[in-house]
Order: sequence, then C-alpha cells, then structure tokens
Amino acid sequence: MRAVLAALACALATAAAGAEIRLRDDRGVEVALPGPAQRIVALAPHLVEIAFAAGAGERIVGVPAFADHPPAAAQRPVVSDATHLDLEALARLKPDLVLLWRSGNPARFGAQLEARGYRTFATEPQRLSDIARIIRAVGQLAGTAAEAERSAAGFEARVAALRGRYGGRAELGVFYEIWDEPLMTLNGRHLISELIALCGGRNLFAGERPLTPVVSREQVLAADPDVILVSAPPARAAARVDAWRRRTSLRAARRDAIVAVDPSLLNRSGPRIADGAAAICEALERVRVERAR
Repeated sequence: MRAVLAALACALATAAAGAEIRLRDDRGVEVALPGPAQRIVALAPHLVEIAFAAGAGERIVGVPAFADHPPAAAQRPVVSDATHLDLEALARLKPDLVLLWRSGNPARFGAQLEARGYRTFATEPQRLSDIARIIRAVGQLAGTAAEAERSAAGFEARVAALRGRYGGRAELGVFYEIWDEPLMTLNGRHLISELIALCGGRNLFAGERPLTPVVSREQVLAADPDVILVSAPPARAAARVDAWRRRTSLRAARRDAIVAVDPSLLNRSGPRIADGAAAICEALERVRVERAR
C-alpha cells in the first residue's frame, strides 16, 4: 500500500509539473506557460529579490545591472541596464519566462522580447499589498507556490505588526528626499508614502502631481517638517544629512531629526522594503521620544 501511495504521489507531482499555467499580469495580459518556468530572466533588481523570496532563485539565469541581493544574484549574467537590453546575451540564456517591471523598464523591452517569441510577465508594485501578490504570482509561474506563500504571508505579517505598533502614534510631518540636485521628493501615490503613513507620518508633499516632483528648498523651509528622511547610499549619506543640519531655521534641524535611510531597502519594491519600513518607523519614534522630553 505504501508503494502504491508513493507511486500515486509521484504521478500527481509529474502531472502538476507539466500542467499549463495561465496568469494575468499587471498589463491585463494573460500569460500562458506549458508548465512551471525553469529558466527565468528578471529585468529589475526588485524582481530578482522577489523571485528568490518566492523560492525560484535557482531558476534565475539572467539579471539586470545592480541586482546584488541576495548575494547569489550578483553571480548571474547581467542582461540589461536602465536603457539597454542585451538580446544576444538573452538568447544564449534561453529563458522560458522574462519578468518585467511595467513602469520601470522601457516599453521597447517588452516589444523586443515578444517579437522574438519570449514569454513575458509584467508587474507594477504600487502598494505594499502588491509585493505579497507578486511574490505569490512568481511562485505560481515557477511552480514554487508553497514557498512563495510562506514568504508572502511572512511579509504581510511584518507589515501588519508595524501598522499595529506605529499606526496610531502621534503624527509627524515628513519630507522624504530622493535626490539633492535637483531636490526631489515623492507624492502620495508613491509606495514610500504608504510606508511613511504606516509609521504614523504624513508626507508633506503628498499632494504634488508628479510621482517624484522636483521641489525647492524654500518649499521645504515653508513646510517645516518634523522629520527629514534622506535616501542616500552610505558614501553620500553624511554629506547630505549635514547639508540639512545647517538649515537651523528648520524644526527638523534644531531637533536633530534628519535621518539617512538605505535606498537599497526602500527604493526596491521587494520583500526587504519591510526592513526599510521598520527603519522609518524607528526613526520617527525616536523623534517622538525626544519631543516628549
């Protein structure tokens, strides 16, 4: 009987592995695979991280420039950067699925790939809930749904814990600096604005029309934020924080409430954004504690 059950389990697994997969992407396009994808190329660093989180890391055969997490990703062949897709390198890798970032990859990437017969799946993470959804989708496409579900549920639990701990705290006005020259921030439709709200903050430039508006320093001075979050790599963080600290007319400068945050955690819409959210929440909470003294 045990042998019969083992044979039945094997047969079911084989059937599942060969079953057609149909899934609609964020373009509204239904993508059909004859079975779980075995050779996957991802064209955005956050999609590489999502694929690994979904249990499909071993199936990633090509990555974009700057895909450095997890460390294994940095060992994969690079097939693209922000503006160029190496079609010759891609052809050598023979992918059966290419993961696209709908707004982050040039539209011509998808057109070039589909003209050559590659199956593409495009996603657009706009809210925190989308990250868990995309992890699950990649798991379905790769046949690693169980691991993807564990990862997605773990991400959702971390977000829920942060919301429960910080969501009801005293609100703080926040300016989030993406870049310093020109000075750029983000509006309320940006995913990072949701993180700020999750932590009990209010994005002071949420009402701007562009997703990543250019603002003047005079506008920031007029808004007088409680906290300034500076998105900067470690090599540039100190200089950019110091530049704001010298603006002593700002409440945030007087209260030493200018904090550098790691762009690799926050600017990539993958599962590590929960770590970035925790860093923002902790920074805002330190300001609340200092203000209460």
